[in-house]
Amino acid sequence: MPRTTIELGDRIEYLAILDERGAVDQDLVPDLNEDTLRRLHRVMLLSRRFDERLLTLHGQGRIGTFAPVSGQEAAQVGAVAAIRRDDWMVPAFRETAAALWRGAPMARIVLYNAGYNEGSAVPEDSKDLPIAIPVATQLPHAAGIAYGARYRDTDEVVMTFFGDGATSEGDFHEALNFARVFEVPAIFVCQNNQYAISTPVRRQTKSRTLAQKALAYGMPGIQVDGNDVLAVYTAAREAVDRARAGAGPSLIECITYRLRAHTTADDPKKYRSEDEVARWRKRDPIDRMQRYLLDTDVLSEDGIAELEHEIAGEIKAAWTEAQEQMKALTDPLVVFDHVYAEPPPHLKHQREELARRLKRDEE
Repeated sequence: MPRTTIELGDRIEYLAILDERGAVDQDLVPDLNEDTLRRLHRVMLLSRRFDERLLTLHGQGRIGTFAPVSGQEAAQVGAVAAIRRDDWMVPAFRETAAALWRGAPMARIVLYNAGYNEGSAVPEDSKDLPIAIPVATQLPHAAGIAYGARYRDTDEVVMTFFGDGATSEGDFHEALNFARVFEVPAIFVCQNNQYAISTPVRRQTKSRTLAQKALAYGMPGIQVDGNDVLAVYTAAREAVDRARAGAGPSLIECITYRLRAHTTADDPKKYRSEDEVARWRKRDPIDRMQRYLLDTDVLSEDGIAELEHEIAGEIKAAWTEAQEQMKALTDPLVVFDHVYAEPPPHLKHQREELARRLKRDEE
């Protein structure tokens, strides 16, 4: 039998709306009111300033290792702004900006980074999962939650975040395959920040894009300028609308860059140049958003200065609140809380044993 060709005919689209100078393609600008535009900018700026404060606290030894988000604010805020409050958000370990958009208290984030597991407690009315440190393990969870939403015939969607390094893990492929086979309402948001810790994308894959990995599973994929909050929002809005309409999952690859270390335990100077960082700083997502909002009179220079002052006060108050919470957390037994809905027998036994020892020490 002769060889035949299977025609696929799939292409990957790249989307950019807001350039580095703050200019936009008017034909592509999403229909967002001024209040929403101001909130997008506010949360991005709050995330950046909070990140800087956390770095100071880490340097002072007041909190432990964490993953800075600076540079990736648009990729997170633009995406998560497209889902509703009653939708699900499944983060990795760098989603501070997305968490702030969803209303996570900064004091709780500080508490977690200071080593208190109460910081990862999920409020009863929340549909945001705690951060996931192991790379890509949250993706099957997201696919499973989305399957549950479809099974219960709700119109909830699930948005999950991960980095380029996660696409090299089996969990990523299993999650996408499952999501497409069962047509679940999931949006997979890949923040391609160019490095999986120190491994550049070119050493992870020979694919021209990460977005094209969606094609292997028969789902829509798109690559966007991840430092362009309007482009990210537009791509996410389209994916959310498809998912909610029952058309299944999508993959969004956001081309972005982390301006700081992978985590505070990392030294990025060992694997990337200062010139590279400087080039990406010119593409800063907050700077370009501010230029756009100033040019369209949605914001003013005085308004930005006032906002900076307001944000500084909120961050200071959050640190004060976190300190008060830490002082009140004196019971060692709480280490067993917020881990399992129903603690397994071995943990119950360990908790009882520790309680006995603590009581004995007090006598």
